[in-house]
Amino acid sequence: MKKLFGTDGIRGQANRYPLTSEVALKMGMALVQVLKSRGKRPKIVIGKDTRISGYMLETALSSGICAMGSDVYLVGPMPTPGVAFITSSMRADAGVVISASHNPFYDNGIKFFNGDGFKLYDEVCKKIEDLFVNYKFDNAGPTGGNIGKAHRIDDAAGRYVIFTKLSFPKNLTLNGLKIVVDCANGANYKVAPEVFSELGADIILENASPDGININDNCGSTHPDNLSSLVKKNGADVGLAFDGDGDRVIFSDENGKILQGDEFLAICAINMKSTGELKNNGVVTTPMSNIALELLFKKYEIKTIYTKVGDRYIMEEMIKNDYNLGGEQSGHIIFLDNTNTGDGIISALKLLTIMVKTDKPLSELRKIIEPYPQALFNVEVPYRKNIDEMTKVSKKIDHFNEVLKNRGRIFVRYSGTQNYLRVLVEGKNDEEINRIGNEIEEEIERYFDNNGI
Repeated sequence: MKKLFGTDGIRGQANRYPLTSEVALKMGMALVQVLKSRGKRPKIVIGKDTRISGYMLETALSSGICAMGSDVYLVGPMPTPGVAFITSSMRADAGVVISASHNPFYDNGIKFFNGDGFKLYDEVCKKIEDLFVNYKFDNAGPTGGNIGKAHRIDDAAGRYVIFTKLSFPKNLTLNGLKIVVDCANGANYKVAPEVFSELGADIILENASPDGININDNCGSTHPDNLSSLVKKNGADVGLAFDGDGDRVIFSDENGKILQGDEFLAICAINMKSTGELKNNGVVTTPMSNIALELLFKKYEIKTIYTKVGDRYIMEEMIKNDYNLGGEQSGHIIFLDNTNTGDGIISALKLLTIMVKTDKPLSELRKIIEPYPQALFNVEVPYRKNIDEMTKVSKKIDHFNEVLKNRGRIFVRYSGTQNYLRVLVEGKNDEEINRIGNEIEEEIERYFDNNGI
Protein backbone atom coordinates (compact mmCIF):
# COMPACT_ATOMS: atom_id res chain seq x y z
CA MET A 1 0.00 0.00 0.00
CA LYS A 2 1.19 3.51 -0.78
CA LYS A 3 2.30 5.34 2.36
CA LEU A 4 -0.56 7.49 3.63
CA PHE A 5 1.27 9.98 5.86
CA GLY A 6 3.48 12.69 4.40
CA THR A 7 5.38 15.42 6.25
CA ASP A 8 2.11 16.98 7.42
CA GLY A 9 -0.47 14.22 7.74
CA ILE A 10 -2.50 12.80 4.86
CA ARG A 11 -3.19 15.08 1.92
CA GLY A 12 -4.69 14.81 -1.55
CA GLN A 13 -7.69 15.64 -3.71
CA ALA A 14 -10.91 15.46 -1.71
CA ASN A 15 -13.19 12.51 -2.55
CA ARG A 16 -10.32 10.67 -4.22
CA TYR A 17 -8.10 8.16 -2.44
CA PRO A 18 -6.75 8.71 0.16
CA LEU A 19 -9.05 11.63 1.02
CA THR A 20 -12.31 9.69 0.82
CA SER A 21 -15.05 9.16 3.38
CA GLU A 22 -14.13 5.48 3.57
CA VAL A 23 -10.51 6.26 4.44
CA ALA A 24 -11.54 8.94 6.97
CA LEU A 25 -13.97 6.53 8.64
CA LYS A 26 -11.30 3.86 8.99
CA MET A 27 -8.68 6.41 10.07
CA GLY A 28 -10.95 7.48 12.90
CA MET A 29 -11.34 3.85 13.95
CA ALA A 30 -7.59 3.20 13.76
CA LEU A 31 -6.82 6.31 15.82
CA VAL A 32 -9.16 5.18 18.59
CA GLN A 33 -7.70 1.67 18.54
CA VAL A 34 -4.22 3.14 19.16
CA LEU A 35 -5.51 5.39 21.95
CA LYS A 36 -7.53 2.63 23.63
CA SER A 37 -4.34 0.67 24.14
CA ARG A 38 -3.68 3.16 26.95
CA GLY A 39 -6.60 1.69 28.85
CA LYS A 40 -9.35 4.34 28.90
CA ARG A 41 -12.22 5.71 26.83
CA PRO A 42 -10.60 8.40 24.67
CA LYS A 43 -11.99 11.80 23.78
CA ILE A 44 -10.94 13.41 20.52
CA VAL A 45 -11.24 17.00 19.25
CA ILE A 46 -11.93 17.62 15.55
CA GLY A 47 -11.52 20.97 13.78
CA LYS A 48 -11.41 21.96 10.12
CA ASP A 49 -10.83 24.84 7.74
CA THR A 50 -13.49 26.22 5.42
CA ARG A 51 -13.33 23.78 2.47
CA ILE A 52 -16.61 22.32 1.30
CA SER A 53 -15.19 18.80 1.62
CA GLY A 54 -14.60 19.38 5.33
CA TYR A 55 -18.23 18.49 6.08
CA MET A 56 -17.85 15.10 4.38
CA LEU A 57 -14.58 14.19 6.09
CA GLU A 58 -15.62 15.52 9.49
CA THR A 59 -18.74 13.36 9.45
CA ALA A 60 -16.84 10.26 8.38
CA LEU A 61 -14.09 10.71 10.97
CA SER A 62 -16.64 11.32 13.71
CA SER A 63 -18.54 8.20 12.72
CA GLY A 64 -15.41 6.04 12.85
CA ILE A 65 -14.36 7.46 16.21
CA CYS A 66 -17.79 7.00 17.78
CA ALA A 67 -18.09 3.50 16.32
CA MET A 68 -15.01 2.47 18.28
CA GLY A 69 -16.37 3.82 21.57
CA SER A 70 -14.67 7.22 21.74
CA ASP A 71 -16.27 10.63 22.22
CA VAL A 72 -15.86 13.43 19.67
CA TYR A 73 -15.74 17.17 20.35
CA LEU A 74 -16.39 19.28 17.25
CA VAL A 75 -15.08 22.85 17.12
CA GLY A 76 -16.03 23.60 13.49
CA PRO A 77 -13.86 25.98 11.41
CA MET A 78 -10.80 26.66 13.55
CA PRO A 79 -7.12 27.38 12.80
CA THR A 80 -4.81 24.40 13.19
CA PRO A 81 -3.10 25.95 16.25
CA GLY A 82 -6.54 26.62 17.72
CA VAL A 83 -7.42 22.92 17.49
CA ALA A 84 -4.07 22.06 19.12
CA PHE A 85 -4.84 24.51 21.94
CA ILE A 86 -8.39 23.23 22.54
CA THR A 87 -7.11 19.63 22.51
CA SER A 88 -4.55 20.42 25.18
CA SER A 89 -6.77 22.65 27.34
CA MET A 90 -9.58 20.06 27.38
CA ARG A 91 -7.15 17.31 28.37
CA ALA A 92 -8.35 15.40 25.33
CA ASP A 93 -6.44 12.35 24.14
CA ALA A 94 -5.97 13.52 20.56
CA GLY A 95 -6.89 16.25 18.10
CA VAL A 96 -7.65 16.03 14.40
CA VAL A 97 -7.42 18.86 11.87
CA ILE A 98 -9.11 18.56 8.48
CA SER A 99 -7.23 20.94 6.21
CA ALA A 100 -4.90 21.17 3.22
CA SER A 101 -3.38 24.44 4.42
CA HIS A 102 -2.38 26.61 1.43
CA ASN A 103 -3.58 24.13 -1.24
CA PRO A 104 -6.59 24.85 -3.50
CA PHE A 105 -10.10 24.17 -2.20
CA TYR A 106 -10.46 20.85 -4.05
CA ASP A 107 -7.66 19.35 -1.94
CA ASN A 108 -7.94 18.41 1.70
CA GLY A 109 -5.96 16.71 4.42
CA ILE A 110 -6.09 15.00 7.81
CA LYS A 111 -3.46 15.55 10.49
CA PHE A 112 -3.34 14.34 14.07
CA PHE A 113 -2.20 15.87 17.37
CA ASN A 114 -1.54 14.13 20.65
CA GLY A 115 -3.19 15.16 23.90
CA ASP A 116 -0.55 17.84 24.55
CA GLY A 117 -1.32 19.53 21.23
CA PHE A 118 1.89 18.42 19.50
CA LYS A 119 1.79 16.70 16.11
CA LEU A 120 1.91 12.92 16.35
CA TYR A 121 5.35 11.36 16.07
CA ASP A 122 6.20 9.19 13.08
CA GLU A 123 6.03 5.96 15.08
CA VAL A 124 2.44 6.66 16.19
CA CYS A 125 1.40 7.52 12.63
CA LYS A 126 2.99 4.22 11.56
CA LYS A 127 0.85 2.34 14.10
CA ILE A 128 -2.30 4.02 12.76
CA GLU A 129 -1.26 3.21 9.20
CA ASP A 130 -0.58 -0.44 10.09
CA LEU A 131 -3.99 -0.80 11.74
CA PHE A 132 -5.65 0.86 8.75
CA VAL A 133 -4.17 -1.83 6.50
CA ASN A 134 -4.21 -4.94 8.66
CA TYR A 135 -6.82 -4.65 11.41
CA LYS A 136 -10.26 -6.20 10.90
CA PHE A 137 -12.64 -3.53 12.10
CA ASP A 138 -15.83 -5.50 11.35
CA ASN A 139 -17.61 -6.06 14.67
CA ALA A 140 -14.61 -4.62 16.53
CA GLY A 141 -16.49 -1.71 18.09
CA PRO A 142 -18.69 -1.74 21.19
CA THR A 143 -22.49 -1.88 21.22
CA GLY A 144 -25.25 -0.37 23.33
CA GLY A 145 -24.32 2.42 25.69
CA ASN A 146 -20.61 2.05 25.00
CA ILE A 147 -20.86 3.60 21.52
CA GLY A 148 -19.26 7.06 21.46
CA LYS A 149 -21.02 10.43 21.42
CA ALA A 150 -20.41 13.60 19.40
CA HIS A 151 -20.46 17.02 21.11
CA ARG A 152 -20.12 20.52 19.71
CA ILE A 153 -17.98 23.12 21.52
CA ASP A 154 -19.73 26.39 20.75
CA ASP A 155 -17.30 28.70 22.56
CA ALA A 156 -14.08 27.27 21.08
CA ALA A 157 -13.34 30.39 19.02
CA GLY A 158 -13.66 32.66 22.05
CA ARG A 159 -11.35 30.46 24.10
CA TYR A 160 -8.73 30.59 21.37
CA VAL A 161 -8.98 34.39 20.99
CA ILE A 162 -8.22 34.78 24.70
CA PHE A 163 -5.32 32.33 24.45
CA THR A 164 -3.63 34.15 21.57
CA LYS A 165 -3.98 37.55 23.25
CA LEU A 166 -1.99 36.24 26.23
CA SER A 167 1.12 36.31 23.99
CA PHE A 168 0.83 40.11 23.70
CA PRO A 169 2.14 42.20 26.64
CA LYS A 170 -0.63 43.40 28.93
CA ASN A 171 0.88 46.88 29.21
CA LEU A 172 0.79 47.44 25.44
CA THR A 173 -1.94 48.06 22.85
CA LEU A 174 -2.15 48.25 19.09
CA ASN A 175 -3.80 51.67 19.27
CA GLY A 176 -2.86 53.85 16.32
CA LEU A 177 -1.78 50.97 14.06
CA LYS A 178 -3.60 50.41 10.79
CA ILE A 179 -3.32 46.76 9.78
CA VAL A 180 -4.47 44.92 6.65
CA VAL A 181 -5.62 41.43 7.67
CA ASP A 182 -6.04 38.93 4.81
CA CYS A 183 -7.68 35.75 6.15
CA ALA A 184 -7.47 33.79 2.85
CA ASN A 185 -11.18 32.91 3.27
CA GLY A 186 -9.81 30.25 5.57
CA ALA A 187 -9.88 29.07 9.16
CA ASN A 188 -8.84 32.45 10.64
CA TYR A 189 -11.78 34.36 9.19
CA LYS A 190 -13.55 34.73 12.56
CA VAL A 191 -10.83 34.77 15.17
CA ALA A 192 -8.09 36.91 13.56
CA PRO A 193 -10.16 40.12 13.21
CA GLU A 194 -11.36 39.75 16.81
CA VAL A 195 -7.83 39.43 18.18
CA PHE A 196 -6.38 42.49 16.45
CA SER A 197 -9.49 44.65 16.93
CA GLU A 198 -9.72 43.86 20.64
CA LEU A 199 -6.10 44.90 21.07
CA GLY A 200 -6.90 48.29 19.57
CA ALA A 201 -5.79 48.09 15.94
CA ASP A 202 -7.64 49.74 13.09
CA ILE A 203 -8.01 46.76 10.76
CA ILE A 204 -8.81 46.55 7.06
CA LEU A 205 -10.32 43.07 6.79
CA GLU A 206 -9.96 41.18 3.50
CA ASN A 207 -11.01 37.73 2.30
CA ALA A 208 -13.02 36.79 5.37
CA SER A 209 -16.18 35.51 3.63
CA PRO A 210 -15.60 31.79 2.97
CA ASP A 211 -18.04 29.93 0.75
CA GLY A 212 -16.38 26.51 0.71
CA ILE A 213 -14.52 27.01 -2.56
CA ASN A 214 -12.78 30.41 -2.29
CA ILE A 215 -10.18 29.42 0.31
CA ASN A 216 -6.69 30.53 -0.87
CA ASP A 217 -8.26 31.66 -4.15
CA ASN A 218 -6.04 34.55 -5.28
CA CYS A 219 -5.65 35.61 -1.66
CA GLY A 220 -3.81 34.85 1.57
CA SER A 221 -0.17 33.94 2.06
CA THR A 222 0.17 32.28 -1.36
CA HIS A 223 -0.63 35.56 -3.14
CA PRO A 224 1.60 38.19 -1.51
CA ASP A 225 1.15 40.68 -4.34
CA ASN A 226 -2.43 41.21 -3.19
CA LEU A 227 -1.27 42.01 0.35
CA SER A 228 1.32 44.41 -0.97
CA SER A 229 -1.19 46.36 -3.06
CA LEU A 230 -3.76 46.43 -0.22
CA VAL A 231 -1.22 47.90 2.21
CA LYS A 232 -0.24 50.65 -0.22
CA LYS A 233 -3.84 51.35 -1.23
CA ASN A 234 -5.00 51.76 2.38
CA GLY A 235 -1.91 53.52 3.72
CA ALA A 236 -1.52 50.78 6.34
CA ASP A 237 1.35 50.41 8.78
CA VAL A 238 1.66 46.67 8.17
CA GLY A 239 -0.09 43.84 6.34
CA LEU A 240 -0.75 40.27 7.50
CA ALA A 241 -1.78 37.40 5.22
CA PHE A 242 -2.61 33.96 6.63
CA ASP A 243 -2.74 30.61 4.90
CA GLY A 244 -5.89 28.49 4.77
CA ASP A 245 -5.42 26.76 8.12
CA GLY A 246 -3.92 29.74 9.95
CA ASP A 247 -0.67 28.21 11.15
CA ARG A 248 1.54 30.65 9.27
CA VAL A 249 1.57 34.29 8.24
CA ILE A 250 3.46 36.52 5.86
CA PHE A 251 3.97 40.26 6.33
CA SER A 252 4.13 43.39 4.23
CA ASP A 253 5.88 46.50 5.49
CA GLU A 254 4.29 49.93 5.12
CA ASN A 255 5.85 50.31 1.66
CA GLY A 256 4.22 47.15 0.34
CA LYS A 257 7.43 45.11 0.44
CA ILE A 258 6.86 41.48 1.45
CA LEU A 259 8.82 40.09 4.39
CA GLN A 260 10.34 36.62 4.03
CA GLY A 261 9.96 34.12 6.86
CA ASP A 262 13.73 34.24 7.40
CA GLU A 263 13.60 38.00 7.87
CA PHE A 264 10.88 37.60 10.48
CA LEU A 265 12.88 34.87 12.22
CA ALA A 266 15.94 37.12 12.24
CA ILE A 267 14.08 40.08 13.78
CA CYS A 268 12.57 37.88 16.51
CA ALA A 269 15.79 35.99 17.27
CA ILE A 270 17.92 39.12 17.68
CA ASN A 271 15.21 40.74 19.81
CA MET A 272 14.84 37.65 22.03
CA LYS A 273 18.61 37.44 22.49
CA SER A 274 18.77 41.09 23.53
CA THR A 275 16.05 40.56 26.17
CA GLY A 276 17.51 37.27 27.44
CA GLU A 277 14.52 35.25 26.21
CA LEU A 278 16.31 33.07 23.63
CA LYS A 279 16.81 29.66 25.22
CA ASN A 280 20.15 27.93 24.77
CA ASN A 281 21.19 30.71 22.40
CA GLY A 282 19.91 28.80 19.37
CA VAL A 283 17.30 28.87 16.60
CA VAL A 284 15.97 25.77 14.83
CA THR A 285 15.29 25.96 11.09
CA THR A 286 15.60 23.94 7.86
CA PRO A 287 17.98 23.87 4.87
CA MET A 288 15.40 25.94 2.96
CA SER A 289 16.36 28.98 5.04
CA ASN A 290 18.38 31.71 3.42
CA ILE A 291 22.14 31.46 3.89
CA ALA A 292 22.10 35.08 5.08
CA LEU A 293 20.24 33.94 8.20
CA GLU A 294 23.07 31.66 9.34
CA LEU A 295 25.65 34.37 8.60
CA LEU A 296 23.67 36.88 10.66
CA PHE A 297 23.33 34.46 13.57
CA LYS A 298 27.09 33.86 13.54
CA LYS A 299 27.60 37.60 13.87
CA TYR A 300 25.33 37.67 16.94
CA GLU A 301 26.78 34.40 18.31
CA ILE A 302 23.50 32.51 17.89
CA LYS A 303 23.58 28.82 16.96
CA THR A 304 21.70 27.70 13.82
CA ILE A 305 20.28 24.19 14.17
CA TYR A 306 19.00 22.49 10.99
CA THR A 307 16.35 19.77 10.70
CA LYS A 308 14.45 18.07 7.90
CA VAL A 309 11.90 20.28 6.14
CA GLY A 310 8.59 20.37 8.02
CA ASP A 311 7.50 22.23 11.14
CA ARG A 312 6.91 18.96 13.00
CA TYR A 313 10.63 18.14 12.73
CA ILE A 314 11.53 21.63 13.90
CA MET A 315 9.26 21.15 16.90
CA GLU A 316 10.77 17.76 17.74
CA GLU A 317 14.27 19.28 17.78
CA MET A 318 13.10 22.23 19.89
CA ILE A 319 11.59 19.93 22.50
CA LYS A 320 14.52 17.53 22.49
CA ASN A 321 17.20 20.18 23.10
CA ASP A 322 15.17 22.91 24.84
CA TYR A 323 15.04 25.67 22.23
CA ASN A 324 12.12 28.09 22.22
CA LEU A 325 12.33 29.63 18.73
CA GLY A 326 12.24 27.88 15.39
CA GLY A 327 10.69 28.22 11.99
CA GLU A 328 10.68 27.91 8.24
CA GLN A 329 11.13 30.35 5.40
CA SER A 330 7.48 29.74 4.46
CA GLY A 331 6.32 31.61 7.57
CA HIS A 332 5.76 28.67 9.95
CA ILE A 333 7.30 30.13 13.10
CA ILE A 334 7.11 28.39 16.49
CA PHE A 335 7.33 30.28 19.78
CA LEU A 336 7.48 27.36 22.16
CA ASP A 337 7.05 29.50 25.27
CA ASN A 338 3.58 30.47 24.01
CA THR A 339 2.28 27.62 21.89
CA ASN A 340 3.14 24.11 20.71
CA THR A 341 2.74 24.51 16.96
CA GLY A 342 3.12 27.17 14.28
CA ASP A 343 0.52 29.89 14.91
CA GLY A 344 -0.03 32.73 12.44
CA ILE A 345 -1.83 35.00 14.90
CA ILE A 346 0.74 34.58 17.68
CA SER A 347 3.55 35.10 15.15
CA ALA A 348 1.91 38.35 14.04
CA LEU A 349 1.50 39.51 17.64
CA LYS A 350 5.19 38.85 18.32
CA LEU A 351 6.26 41.07 15.43
CA LEU A 352 3.72 43.76 16.31
CA THR A 353 5.04 43.73 19.89
CA ILE A 354 8.54 44.54 18.61
CA MET A 355 7.16 47.31 16.38
CA VAL A 356 5.26 48.88 19.29
CA LYS A 357 8.12 48.54 21.82
CA THR A 358 10.79 49.95 19.51
CA ASP A 359 8.47 52.45 17.84
CA LYS A 360 10.04 51.45 14.52
CA PRO A 361 8.26 50.69 11.24
CA LEU A 362 8.72 47.25 9.75
CA SER A 363 10.78 48.70 6.90
CA GLU A 364 13.35 49.76 9.51
CA LEU A 365 13.30 46.52 11.51
CA ARG A 366 13.88 44.37 8.44
CA LYS A 367 17.19 46.10 7.65
CA ILE A 368 18.86 43.77 10.15
CA ILE A 369 19.22 41.14 7.41
CA GLU A 370 19.84 41.25 3.65
CA PRO A 371 18.62 37.91 2.23
CA TYR A 372 20.42 36.41 -0.74
CA PRO A 373 18.27 36.16 -3.88
CA GLN A 374 16.53 32.77 -4.15
CA ALA A 375 14.73 31.03 -7.00
CA LEU A 376 12.38 28.13 -6.30
CA PHE A 377 11.33 25.76 -9.11
CA ASN A 378 8.48 23.28 -8.57
CA VAL A 379 8.88 20.48 -11.10
CA GLU A 380 5.84 18.22 -11.38
CA VAL A 381 6.86 14.54 -11.45
CA PRO A 382 4.87 11.37 -12.26
CA TYR A 383 6.60 9.35 -9.51
CA ARG A 384 9.42 9.67 -6.97
CA LYS A 385 12.91 8.45 -7.64
CA ASN A 386 15.93 8.76 -5.38
CA ILE A 387 17.75 11.85 -6.65
CA ASP A 388 21.15 10.15 -6.32
CA GLU A 389 19.94 7.48 -8.76
CA MET A 390 19.04 10.11 -11.37
CA THR A 391 22.64 10.26 -12.57
CA LYS A 392 22.52 13.18 -15.02
CA VAL A 393 20.36 15.23 -12.67
CA SER A 394 22.59 14.67 -9.64
CA LYS A 395 25.72 15.42 -11.69
CA LYS A 396 24.22 18.71 -12.84
CA ILE A 397 23.32 19.62 -9.26
CA ASP A 398 26.86 18.78 -8.09
CA HIS A 399 28.35 20.82 -10.92
CA PHE A 400 26.35 23.94 -10.12
CA ASN A 401 26.95 23.56 -6.38
CA GLU A 402 30.64 23.74 -7.21
CA VAL A 403 30.05 26.80 -9.42
CA LEU A 404 28.23 28.54 -6.54
CA LYS A 405 30.69 27.42 -3.87
CA ASN A 406 31.06 30.01 -1.04
CA ARG A 407 28.53 32.37 -2.67
CA GLY A 408 25.36 30.29 -2.93
CA ARG A 409 23.91 26.79 -2.87
CA ILE A 410 21.33 24.40 -4.34
CA PHE A 411 18.85 22.39 -2.29
CA VAL A 412 16.62 19.77 -3.94
CA ARG A 413 13.84 17.80 -2.24
CA TYR A 414 10.47 16.23 -2.93
CA SER A 415 7.39 18.03 -1.62
CA GLY A 416 5.87 16.35 1.40
CA THR A 417 2.31 17.06 0.25
CA GLN A 418 2.28 17.34 -3.56
CA ASN A 419 3.83 15.59 -6.59
CA TYR A 420 6.63 18.09 -7.02
CA LEU A 421 10.40 18.00 -6.93
CA ARG A 422 11.40 21.35 -5.46
CA VAL A 423 14.65 22.97 -6.60
CA LEU A 424 15.91 25.90 -4.53
CA VAL A 425 18.81 27.89 -5.96
CA GLU A 426 20.44 30.63 -3.90
CA GLY A 427 23.15 33.11 -4.81
CA LYS A 428 24.04 36.78 -5.14
CA ASN A 429 22.95 37.18 -8.77
CA ASP A 430 19.29 36.79 -9.83
CA GLU A 431 20.09 36.10 -13.47
CA GLU A 432 22.61 33.38 -12.60
CA ILE A 433 20.41 31.51 -10.11
CA ASN A 434 17.43 31.53 -12.47
CA ARG A 435 19.57 30.20 -15.32
CA ILE A 436 20.91 27.43 -13.07
CA GLY A 437 17.43 26.56 -11.83
CA ASN A 438 16.07 26.38 -15.36
CA GLU A 439 18.87 24.02 -16.44
CA ILE A 440 18.26 21.68 -13.50
CA GLU A 441 14.50 21.79 -14.12
CA GLU A 442 15.02 20.84 -17.78
CA GLU A 443 17.32 17.95 -16.78
CA ILE A 444 14.67 16.61 -14.38
CA GLU A 445 11.95 16.86 -17.03
CA ARG A 446 14.17 15.05 -19.57
CA TYR A 447 14.74 12.25 -17.07
CA PHE A 448 11.04 11.57 -16.58
CA ASP A 449 10.13 12.21 -20.25
CA ASN A 450 12.63 9.49 -21.21
CA ASN A 451 11.40 7.09 -18.51
CA GLY A 452 14.59 7.37 -16.52
CA ILE A 453 16.96 6.75 -19.42
